[in-house]
This record gives sequence, C-alpha cells and structure tokens, in this order.
Amino acid sequence: MQITNERKVSIFERIFKLSENKTDVKTEILAGITTFVTVAYVLLVIPNILKFSGMNSAGLKGDAAASLSIVNDPVIGSIFASTCIASAVGTLIMAFYANLPFALAPGIGLTAFFSYSVCLTLGYTWQQALTAVFVSGIIFILITLTSIREKIVDALPHNLKLAITAGIGLFISLIGLKSGQIVVSNPGTLISFGSFNNPNTLLTIIGIVIMGILMARKVKGAMLISIILTTIIGIPMGITQIGQMDLFYVPPVGKTFFAFDFPGLLGHGGSGIIGAITSIVMVVITFSLVDLFDSIGTLVGTAQKSSMVDENGRVKNMRKALLSDAVATTLGAMFGTTTLATVVESTAGIAEGGRTGLTTTVVGILFGISLFFGGLVGIVPSEATAPALVIVGVLMMGTVKEIEFDDFTEALPAFFTIAIMPFSYSIANGIAAGIIFYPIMKLATGRHKEVHPIMYILAVLFILRFILIPQ
Repeated sequence: MQITNERKVSIFERIFKLSENKTDVKTEILAGITTFVTVAYVLLVIPNILKFSGMNSAGLKGDAAASLSIVNDPVIGSIFASTCIASAVGTLIMAFYANLPFALAPGIGLTAFFSYSVCLTLGYTWQQALTAVFVSGIIFILITLTSIREKIVDALPHNLKLAITAGIGLFISLIGLKSGQIVVSNPGTLISFGSFNNPNTLLTIIGIVIMGILMARKVKGAMLISIILTTIIGIPMGITQIGQMDLFYVPPVGKTFFAFDFPGLLGHGGSGIIGAITSIVMVVITFSLVDLFDSIGTLVGTAQKSSMVDENGRVKNMRKALLSDAVATTLGAMFGTTTLATVVESTAGIAEGGRTGLTTTVVGILFGISLFFGGLVGIVPSEATAPALVIVGVLMMGTVKEIEFDDFTEALPAFFTIAIMPFSYSIANGIAAGIIFYPIMKLATGRHKEVHPIMYILAVLFILRFILIPQ
C-alpha cells in the first residue's frame, strides 16, 4: 500500500509539479472541495436565468417561464446537464493544460446578458444567441493565439473596464431583486418595492439576510449554504415544492446540444445586411470582451495576492489559462450553455492553499458528479437563488471605488456605462454608451492622444448599431 501511495503521489507530482509550487496532495484536494462548495451555486442559478430566454420546452420568455424548473421541463433539465458537463470539461482543461487552480463555469453576468439583453431585448432566439456565444469563443481562441488580445486589452481604458464590471454588478442585482419580487413593476413610478405580505418577497429577503451574514462572517460556501437554507425555509411557506423531488434524478442530456442557428443569426431582424452585421458584431463583441476582461481581472488580481506570478510579475501560464477559457466557452456553446468564465470564487480554494491544476481537477470531478443530483437541484425556487444574484452584484460593485471620478473625462463615460445597464435593462447598451462617450470627452478637451485608435472603431460601430437598429 505504501508503494501504491508513493506511486500516486509521484504521478501527481509529475503532472502538477506540486513541490515546485510549494503544495501537496492533501492541500490541493481540500482546496478543490472548498472552491467547488463556493461556486456550486452557479449550477442552481444558470438554468433559472436561461429559462427566461425561451430556452424551455414551450419556448416561453420573460415572466411566463418563471414557474418552469429542472424537474418539470426537459429543456431546462438539459441546461442543468450542459452546465455540469461544460463546467467539468472546461475546468479539467484548465487543470491539465494551464496547471492553475482556477475553476471555469458559466458567468452569471454573461448569462444575464444572454437572456435579458440578447434574447428578450434584441429578440434573438436562444439558438441564435448560442451561435453568437460559439462565435465569440472562436474569436477568443484566435485573439489569444495572436497579439490581438494584448491590443484589445490596451485599447480599453482602465476606468471603463472597472465601470463595466460595476455596471454588470448593478444589472445582476436588479435581476435578482426582480426575480425575488423585491422590486416589482409599477405603471406610475416604473418600479416600486414589493410587499412584505407576499411570501415570495419575504423568502427572498430572508435569503439575502442569511447570505449576507454568512458572507460577512467569511463562511466558506456561504452562497450554497444560504441557497439550501432558504430552500428549506420555503417548504412551510409553500414556495418550495418537494412533491416531485427525486434525489438521484438525472436530467435529459442533449436537448440543447449543437442547437446552432447560423442562418437565423445572420438574418436576424430583417434590417438589411449592414444592420444585421452591426447587431451581430455588438453581441459577439460584448460576449468576447466581458469574458476576456473578467478572466484577466480574476487571473491577475488573484495571482498577485497568492504569489502565482513569474519573475517579471506576469501571471504564470496566463496565455494557457485564457486559451483554456476560450476553448471551454466554445465547447460550452456546443453543449448548450452560455459563456464560461474564470470564476472569482476560485479565490476560496486558493486561500486554502490551492496552487496547481490538482485543485481544479477535484473541482471538475465534482462538477461531473453533480449531474446525477438534478432532482435535488430542481426543487430550488428562484427566491432562493435570487439572493446570489444580489450578492454577486454587491461584490462586482466594489470596483467603483477604484474609478477616477475626479477626472470628468473619465467619470462621465464610466457613469454612463454603469447607469445605462440597469436603467435600459441591457449590459450591451451600457458598454456601448461608455465606449461612445469616452472618445467624445477626450476629443472635446484636446486629449485625443489618450484614446486608442481601436476605441474610435468600436465607438463608430456602436453608433451605427443604435442608428440602424433602434431600441
């Protein structure tokens, strides 16, 4: 037995270079479990967001899809399965190719953009939107393999990158508040506060309080624990339906596999070839850039704090990590889920000592095992997952404090980026507003040299998009 254990350790050492990264098998396994427990809530949240895009058996969009769930709709069940499989495969690619402790899973911000902006606002079908995700994954692969990635990173001003993250956070929070009926429609004031007499509203508030307290106390797996507790509390309130619960229910696989619609994507809107191309470019650019900067931000920010940088201060294997992300996004679209991103929750496992791909190997395996517990996940009501959207929004809004609001040429574009996202219910509109106003402000103040040429190209594209495709 001792020889077998030594042989196992030597295999891990050879593949993941544990000694070189000053870690060991036990530490890496515990770190992997920690990361999974922290990020597992996405398996509950993603299907609940995607169903609003019409990604369900009846093709219902918006509030009409609210009552559908994993256990009573095979397409939503397939979304859950696709999310498990794509997250497992993507994370394992990161583990073995990049040898970094970063998990991959569908990004909540980009999933919200998929459902609420691309499908509900712009009118794309979910098949067309999946096609756009697939195209963005291919583009991400190409720009990672070339120097274009660095050029795009250099083109977007730092304050605008921070504003995009903050704006998406505010937008996600609004979706969570609406999903949990804390914010409701009101003809007189557009929106208003929900009623405490409504058990759905009350359960959402309870969930936010529980999650907020656990987060403040730095409890590992706070989001997942809160979702479970809120689901249990919802049973006596009549919101959590346990009659159909089947612990080992495996959702149908394949309902959303390879569901691409290239002709529909290219011909969307009937606004002519220029209008169609501009709309597609806007959607694909948003998917690509948000994923790109989310990944870069997570990698750079975490690596600096955990000494995972080389002698030049660059993140170890960063290009491999970004390529893993890009390949995972492309595969995820094939499976039938949205853009995969390097999740910031990976920091939980890194804080526990995770330093190599062995950590993410554990996460990937656990994502795969989750596929066999679809029935348990299916009973979770949207009121239990809505708090996660609100809390993630809180975390993303933290970047606001780093924006240079003292410089008005930076402040105005940043403000429009943040404000337009929730007020127009569109992430793309917020990004477009920031990119358009940035060169205008710099040109008007004689500071045109501060604007990268690519910014002018992007600004013109977005202006054409608004002219040719009215909102």
